[in-house]
Amino acid sequence: MKRTSCTTAALSVILGMGALAGHTTSSFAQTSSGQQAAAGQVLLLRSGSVDRRAQTVTLPLLAGRMRDGRKVWYVVTDTSDRRIAAQRGVNHSPKLANAPAGSGTRLATREADGTLTFDNGTVDFSPVRTVTAADGPRPFPPRVAEPGAVADQDYTPLVRIRNAGDAVYNAPVVAFGVEASQISFCEGKADLRLVHDRIVKICPEKGTVTLALTPGFSAGKQVLYTSTEGSDRGVAAMEAATFAPRLAQASQVGGYGEHSQVESLIVVINGPTGRTNPLRQGLYSALADGQPPLNVVGAVPTLGKGYSPLWSISMAVWSQRATDQGRRLRVTGQAQVADLVRRGWITGPDGKSFGAAGVIVNCPIAQRLQ
Repeated sequence: MKRTSCTTAALSVILGMGALAGHTTSSFAQTSSGQQAAAGQVLLLRSGSVDRRAQTVTLPLLAGRMRDGRKVWYVVTDTSDRRIAAQRGVNHSPKLANAPAGSGTRLATREADGTLTFDNGTVDFSPVRTVTAADGPRPFPPRVAEPGAVADQDYTPLVRIRNAGDAVYNAPVVAFGVEASQISFCEGKADLRLVHDRIVKICPEKGTVTLALTPGFSAGKQVLYTSTEGSDRGVAAMEAATFAPRLAQASQVGGYGEHSQVESLIVVINGPTGRTNPLRQGLYSALADGQPPLNVVGAVPTLGKGYSPLWSISMAVWSQRATDQGRRLRVTGQAQVADLVRRGWITGPDGKSFGAAGVIVNCPIAQRLQ
């Protein structure tokens, strides 16, 4: 069984490898009615079921094929079409419609039985994910960061169905070229040589897959999301995601506005450390403490039109002055970060201007706190 290799305290964005019970949704067409809210929690990805304690989401597992007959196992998390999103309980992301046909999406055909046949795009899930922190007081960037899944140059999770309208779907592949019997891990302990590294359970018999979630913040509120692809090899390794170089083509024309494909994601590099430190945050802490980095994202579903699962990473570095004066804290909103940048407490890496790093990650939101 493929295991994540971490020879020091490695970045651990996958939390709560527990189990979900009793969720048997087996078709993308099945829906839940209305937003589900309990104890201040809003389930955004309504086709799924979130276990907040375990920090996992169970989604419908869908089976398609390539034109040569190889099996494609995937999930659908977002669509550009509001009506389809409401009907099928997935996130509505208008920005996905800005993905250019051809370079920004891949094509599929809906067959008579409702399944999809994909034109191209493959994923190799056999590599061993390895993340090894750098030595010394600055563990980031890691000494080794190799992803556990690598896509070819044609692969993107964004799909247009040529005979079913012009909607764009976010359809990350979670297993490829294998039969149902090979990936039946209904009780957990999935063979990660065959499936996505975020999979906790996968059960073709029930048509479900359980993925690990990561906590972060948006506008001061906590959110839970999963990471499925990254355009940078090292980032994909640290996110336990598929390295998908074609994602780098995601358009940022218009910045993060309604005409772009992406939303902003702020990743703190050198925030406070210490496993039990209430201010703990960032990649130094993630690598040293084995805890999630607590990234800060912009818009989320249901709150404005800015949400996109494609996040453009900006690296935030606390200045030496901020460190020396004990000014570092946990940041939870992008407006807060912007103010700290204006005051000079936060910069980009190496003291450069704060801004986009040119790396795109696919991180569908599953839940937020009210």
